[in-house]
Amino acid sequence: MTTSLGIDVGGSGIKGALVDLNTGALTTDRIRIRTPLPATPAAVAATIAEVAAGTGWLGDRFGCALPAVVTEGLVRTAANIDSSWIDIDGRVLLEDAVGASAVLLNDADAAGLAEMRFGAGRDEPGVVLVLTFGTGIGSGVFSEGVLVPNTELGHMMIDGAEAETTASAKAQEEGPLTFPEWTNRVNRFLAAVESILWPDLIIFGGGISKEYAEYAELLQSRARIVPATFRNEAGIIGAALATQESK
Repeated sequence: MTTSLGIDVGGSGIKGALVDLNTGALTTDRIRIRTPLPATPAAVAATIAEVAAGTGWLGDRFGCALPAVVTEGLVRTAANIDSSWIDIDGRVLLEDAVGASAVLLNDADAAGLAEMRFGAGRDEPGVVLVLTFGTGIGSGVFSEGVLVPNTELGHMMIDGAEAETTASAKAQEEGPLTFPEWTNRVNRFLAAVESILWPDLIIFGGGISKEYAEYAELLQSRARIVPATFRNEAGIIGAALATQESK
């Protein structure tokens, strides 16, 4: 069995576990530590090192999913982490903290990798859009199984506001919004996305996907929509897979 460590940095918690790269299954209990406030690079890096140690991992390369645009290890944006992350070499920071080689990627891209390799998108052709509805709205776009990184579709302007401020799971909970009210906003977001990408399949993920049956019939899309398989474990799985799929 080939395993790797995957770590998922979220706005409220930093989670990690060892992952079987042949099946996508977690092979250890998930370790979760609350995200430090403020979520500065130094504080988050120290917490990531603590999570890594807690899993018992002794490898030489791990993956980390961040709520940010990441290019060649450089952090270009910061969503739900401190703005001091912007333009930080995250790869060097985390390698120094953990003492091992690191692969960094956007958190929604990581979730998408998990779904495409072992979940709802496995063996799906064409254009597949993976959406994660949580504190924000993350997006992962795949063409014939190949990731188009850092799409950040949740920041599209819909009705004069960023989509994730009005149609995220956080917006639904804090509204509070009924599912009909919330899916009305989600449908406007989907229509805008579809006018640009024309996906063949949309995978609906994030924590709110556990209630998918409650609102599935209210969703409207030209594309087929299916619920995500891995939900809140997707970021961990995808981060671990990135250690195998990256250059």
